[in-house]
Amino acid sequence: MRIFRPRGRPDVSSVRSPLAQAVAMFRAGRYADAEREARDVAASRARRRDDTWAPLALDIAAVAVSAQGRHAEALSLYDQALPMFARVFGDGHPQTLKARSDRAQVLTSLGRHAECEAECAAVVPAAARRTEPEAAQVATAARNGQVFALIALGRHPEAEALAREALAAPHLPERFSLVLRLNLARSLSGQDRHEEALAEAERAQRLHRGLPAVEQRPETGAVDLAMATALLGLGRRDEARARAVAGHDACLAVLGPDHRRTAEARELIGSIDA
Repeated sequence: MRIFRPRGRPDVSSVRSPLAQAVAMFRAGRYADAEREARDVAASRARRRDDTWAPLALDIAAVAVSAQGRHAEALSLYDQALPMFARVFGDGHPQTLKARSDRAQVLTSLGRHAECEAECAAVVPAAARRTEPEAAQVATAARNGQVFALIALGRHPEAEALAREALAAPHLPERFSLVLRLNLARSLSGQDRHEEALAEAERAQRLHRGLPAVEQRPETGAVDLAMATALLGLGRRDEARARAVAGHDACLAVLGPDHRRTAEARELIGSIDA
């Protein structure tokens, strides 16, 4: 979860922020506690029409709900929050664009891949036109969401091209490099280029291990699944199954049984066993 400090606005992570506790809980992986805390803050400020904290609180609640696998509920929270973001920050503000990108990626968790792809494709140029430093991160996150959706739609060469373009950007934070390489590996597997996919998954694994725990947690199990898919394509079934089981167990422990990635791991194990 990345929540930016808008110019002239309080920082949600500061000790004076009413959302500091919710953010700390989320970063510690206490998603249910973060959800409750963020919902309480949102409810306490609901009557203040132009309050900055209310949409930010709903955004944190939505991210925490999605992390628990309740993707339809997260989408409802984003739909409630977005008009507030537009009113308080403005339609083109990076914070509003970030909420749009996050909402789009919940859509793909619900199988609405074409809608996700279209929305992310719209957010990328809107964020690129902004001059705020955080806008570049919003654009990269939206691009990654677009790549993921293209893979789900079976448009693997397009996904590969966009992932490589995003990876070539200067000063790319390692967390974005990680998720883009994971999606690049998935796009390569989708083209039966499994040796290349495995190499990218191994690069992603090195990046993942080098990140602090708070930045590793959102990608729990993702490296295992990318490697398992590539190994299966190479006919290394036993290794693939071991990786898929490890990914499933990690997702189950951190994200819960209903999360999209946990379900993906179950499906992959089923495919291997079949």
